[in-house]
Amino acid sequence: MGLLAALAPLAVALMPAAARADLRLCNMTNSRLGVALGYRDAQGWVTEGWWNLSARGCETMLRGQLAARFYYIYAVDYDRGGEWSGKAFMCTRDREFSVRGIDNCLARGFDRNGFFEVDTGEQKSWTVQLTDSPRLREAPK
Repeated sequence: MGLLAALAPLAVALMPAAARADLRLCNMTNSRLGVALGYRDAQGWVTEGWWNLSARGCETMLRGQLAARFYYIYAVDYDRGGEWSGKAFMCTRDREFSVRGIDNCLARGFDRNGFFEVDTGEQKSWTVQLTDSPRLREAPK
């Protein structure tokens, strides 16, 4: 009985926490990263940024159950240069932003960057991990 009482706090500590439904991004590199997110909501396309992730850190980008299957991410490596990008072009800005629409970025005073697609498979919660490869590439000079 004494052994069982002694192990009870350990058992509680090992129990899984209640599941949360969020979109999270984890930086698995040794660099600081800036991350922008694109997605479609009830009013159309929106891009938001910047989340600043420390080396080996994680950040919740959207809280609650995911409403879409596809999300889009663009990230830059602040320390070593390079980026994680893709073929889905969306609007960004150098400083904090939230932009409605993905058309005519330059004409509207925004930058235009290629985001890579994340397919959540219609899960209600998802975590993206950015690693040194294969997405990191040399920044253009």
